[in-house]
Amino acid sequence: MDIILNSGFTLVMIAAVVGLFMAWGIGANDVANAMGTSVGSKALTIKQAIIIAMIFEFAGAYLAGGEVTSTIRKGIIDASFFIDSPELLVFGMISALFAAATWLLVASALGWPVSTTHSIVGAIVGFAAVGVSPDAVEWAKVGGIVGSWVVTPLISGVIAFIIFNSAQKLIFDTDKPLQQAKRWVPMYMFFAGFVLSLVTIKKGLKHLDFNIGNVDGYIYAVITAVVVALIGKVFIHRLKFDENAALKTHYANVEKVFALLMIVTACAMAFAHGSNDVANAIGPLAAVVSIVENDGQIAAKSAIAWWILPLGGFGIVAGLAMFGHKVMATIGTGITHLTPSRGFAAELAAASTVVIASGAGLPISTTQTLVGAVLGVGMARGIAAINLNVVRNIVISWVVTLPIGAGLSILFFWMMQATFT
Repeated sequence: MDIILNSGFTLVMIAAVVGLFMAWGIGANDVANAMGTSVGSKALTIKQAIIIAMIFEFAGAYLAGGEVTSTIRKGIIDASFFIDSPELLVFGMISALFAAATWLLVASALGWPVSTTHSIVGAIVGFAAVGVSPDAVEWAKVGGIVGSWVVTPLISGVIAFIIFNSAQKLIFDTDKPLQQAKRWVPMYMFFAGFVLSLVTIKKGLKHLDFNIGNVDGYIYAVITAVVVALIGKVFIHRLKFDENAALKTHYANVEKVFALLMIVTACAMAFAHGSNDVANAIGPLAAVVSIVENDGQIAAKSAIAWWILPLGGFGIVAGLAMFGHKVMATIGTGITHLTPSRGFAAELAAASTVVIASGAGLPISTTQTLVGAVLGVGMARGIAAINLNVVRNIVISWVVTLPIGAGLSILFFWMMQATFT
């Protein structure tokens, strides 16, 4: 307790620096979830994707990142073990942030899309289990997260496979793809409007004091979807294309329509991602600030100091601008060749999986969801369309994320203890 009283300001400053580092890592690695497919399919250039993601990720993080956050992410550890020694929780949260951020830096440099959520969870488990007690960890929750490695990519892969194949059969494999696009694209726009509205409500706006219930959320989503579909129908029917042009030209024109859809889905996913995943950086930071300000008392939830959300938003934007292109390249071009229609199928499948997982209470990694969706699109074209070497590296990086995060966190935890005690 004396450590909190005597070194509180120093600990908060250290936590702020490593929190910024963690937010930087989220921007460098995780933002590819929202933008990688758009860049890979050439719907957006890297520069355009970075500008759009900067705006919507920061808006999501700052506007909807939450006024109050759980002091311990995902309920992974039992706070009762730290009541008599709150400084251990402060050391642990700083160590977890530093460990997760370090791993994200390495993974981003290698172009590996890893889960920022799993990075911070692994780090928290590490310091709690070894530095405090194995009983301090809620192992059932950890088991659920490990299970999500298989479940969420599988769900999103199946949905992407279905969406892509339906577009092929209804539009691309017909004699008049443009006419079929005018007929069926509004349906895809309805589906996209519905799913993205739910993602925004469940992930993007849940932190704001709107109190939107499940039934109301679905009603708003349906209304939004109808409006989007009607706008899309008017827009598509106004497009003038040469009906006598070569079939290849028709395909290219249909892809342009899907490219516009992709930009909309990318913006919505970026906003939802910024609002949701910024908590991986600011949750542990807010916990440290709360413990120090309350002289060692641990609250289940803590109000976020005014400077924390902008810090998280700024870190995400900086990481994206400086290092985001590496993971974007892996998601967008490394796994399989993407066109706008394929990228749209992958992004919509990822968004659908986020909605399904949120409704079912499943722990989810947006990274793994999107990679699964891109794999599903690739599988629809046959196993030869997938770069198995890249997939192997990605899977290995997923498996080692939890243990590496845990190992680094233990090391940093011992260093913190040695420095302050």
